[in-house]
Amino acid sequence: MHIDTEALNASLQRLRQDRREPDVARVLQQVVGAVDRLFGHDGAGIMLVDQEGRLVYVAASDEAGRALEEAQASTDQGPCHDTYVYARPVTTKDVHSDDRWPRLAELLDSRVRAVAGVPLLLSGSPVGTLNVYRSEPAEWDDSDLQALRAYAGLIEEVMSASLAAHEHSVTAAQLQYALDYRVIIERAIGYLMATHDLDAVTAFNILRKQARDSRRRVADLAAEILGDTT
Repeated sequence: MHIDTEALNASLQRLRQDRREPDVARVLQQVVGAVDRLFGHDGAGIMLVDQEGRLVYVAASDEAGRALEEAQASTDQGPCHDTYVYARPVTTKDVHSDDRWPRLAELLDSRVRAVAGVPLLLSGSPVGTLNVYRSEPAEWDDSDLQALRAYAGLIEEVMSASLAAHEHSVTAAQLQYALDYRVIIERAIGYLMATHDLDAVTAFNILRKQARDSRRRVADLAAEILGDTT
């Protein structure tokens, strides 16, 4: 499916004009609805990282998307997970048969097949992802990713504005945590990669598992690891 540029620009303009809503979570839900309508596919969602390093939906168009998030959280793998760790777009024609994530298929909702995601950035660091999915296997073209990036830019504006206004909400607090500690987490991931010859996803999953097993925040464990290296 090729995304119509005029329709994309009109949708973005309407959302910018309607950004009077003070609750960032509600604004993100409005963006998800607009993305879903423009793509005309089966679902869309926004995920933000929490203090345990898990990607959690803060806005979703349906329950199938939430099931995708739960499956990725359980297996520490999947397209949205990789989008966040590598801070770049990740797509799959059919997540059920993609050999990059072999443990994911058995936990997936049958309604989620083709998945595309782009990172959400604050101050240049990823804090979450914007995702869309289709119920049938399908290829994603450049216009799909360009449209997702355009919406991601709008979401980043909304998130930055909420933090600048010192909004007091669960979502804003989640954003502030991600922004405050992403750099130290990235440094710890880099240290684990270099020390143990790991890829970024494996290093991130090890960091998350150790934090979870010791009942600590990922950022606190990352700081301890970096402290030990010095």
